[in-house]
Amino acid sequence: MRYIAAYLSAVLSGNECPNSKDLKKILDSVGIETDDEHINKVINELNGKNIEEVIAQGNGKLASMPAGGAIVVSVGASSAAEKKVEKEESDDDMGCGLFH
Repeated sequence: MRYIAAYLSAVLSGNECPNSKDLKKILDSVGIETDDEHINKVINELNGKNIEEVIAQGNGKLASMPAGGAIVVSVGASSAAEKKVEKEESDDDMGCGLFH
């Protein structure tokens, strides 16, 4: 992500085709060590593309992914039976157990 952020920073500052030297300068300015392989991969993937379109495509992909949601937990028969017994026992004393 840091390499993509550096690339986007360069583009947003007016450099339409940032190179590895540009990205290294940005990352070095905030104390981040760079890896040439990662920098070159980002440049090769994004160079010549309209950044706004790339971001819009990414947002579309993120929107189609499920986020959060309910977690289904199956309760076994023995667990359900224990809960039923506990409920019955607590109903028998009608709350009087609180005053003992």
